Amino acid sequence: MFTGIVEELGSVIDCKKSGDGFDLSIACETVLEDTQLGDSIAVNGVCLTVTHMTKASFNAGLAPETRSRTNLEALVAGQAVNLERSVTPSTRMGGHFVQGHVDRTGTIHTFKKDEDALWVTIKTDPELMRYIVTKGYITLDGTSLTVVETGKDWFNVTLVAYTQQHIVMPKKQTGDHVNIEVDVLGKYVERLIQYNSEASSGINKAYLKENGYD
Repeated sequence: MFTGIVEELGSVIDCKKSGDGFDLSIACETVLEDTQLGDSIAVNGVCLTVTHMTKASFNAGLAPETRSRTNLEALVAGQAVNLERSVTPSTRMGGHFVQGHVDRTGTIHTFKKDEDALWVTIKTDPELMRYIVTKGYITLDGTSLTVVETGKDWFNVTLVAYTQQHIVMPKKQTGDHVNIEVDVLGKYVERLIQYNSEASSGINKAYLKENGYD
């Protein structure tokens, strides 16, 4: 579990095929403090397991499911990435509950300056938009942000000056892909409604059958 508050900008050393999978190596400092092999680190919002460490870097494997749902496979040497260690019981909850389980990627549609703030519009699959609401939480490349406006296949966020200086988003270009994780609470609510609807439908069918209306 993460908070979506980026701790450090790391630098990709390599992202290459290794055996039947892919191996991602990242240079960093802060997130290595107190980290052990097998711990989780979010890389651009993707929860990865540390498989190898040095004093200045760590490695993680990219499974096929991870590569199919995220933009990590396209990372190249020298590219900056958002990094965050998993939370501890004493961590301040500055963002929201971020699982590191990316739902889909989106595309940066526009950047727009607004004094010292930066508006970013993201286009994504309309199917995902049912979980994205105005003033709700959204996680973009591992950064916890607040949704400002929404459309059929887009939403936007605004980045204050401090955030711009500490995440990778402003370094990207229009057309670049971002990892999107929606607030898991929306998915739980949807599933509960579906379950109750299915259960209610089953009860009604049983009642009709028992009373000879089938």
